[in-house]
Amino acid sequence: MTRTFTVSRSTVVQAPPSAVYEQVSRPAQMGRWSPENLGATVPGADEPARVGLVFDGHNKRGAFRWTTRCTVTAADPGRRFAFRVHAIGLKRPRLRAPIATWEYRFEEEHTDDVAGGVATRVTETWTDDRRAWPDFVAGAFDRIATRGHTFAVFQVGNIDRTLSNLKRELDGASSR
Repeated sequence: MTRTFTVSRSTVVQAPPSAVYEQVSRPAQMGRWSPENLGATVPGADEPARVGLVFDGHNKRGAFRWTTRCTVTAADPGRRFAFRVHAIGLKRPRLRAPIATWEYRFEEEHTDDVAGGVATRVTETWTDDRRAWPDFVAGAFDRIATRGHTFAVFQVGNIDRTLSNLKRELDGASSR
């Protein structure tokens, strides 16, 4: 079976791209929406991230908890936010290796559903950066770590939940 390295999902949020970007580009806040991420330790103020910012993401799956080290690779207000995960560990990210890249794109959509007629199509993309892993090793690891799924299949569910939570919280936020 061919390994899937990238999955994407989208939703439309009834708020302008700048308002949605303002929230999503704050790594410490991601735990508000993600079913797995608990937030992040970010140096400095809780504000939209800049390219080059390094932060530690705190995650959980069932009783298992771990920390990742991430670097922001794109921070284009109202358009695109991305970071790559390049280290992992239980309490501290000690194992350094390409792990994954997360990207969020924000596209303006016109709608009659919100004051001003502007909404945002948010697309969340996960890319598996473990390219050096043989497919059979990645597949075996994935099925253990996700209780029977590949990471691509597992991440579709996580992305769907994240986007649903984001939509629920931010729909109409700029008009409140």
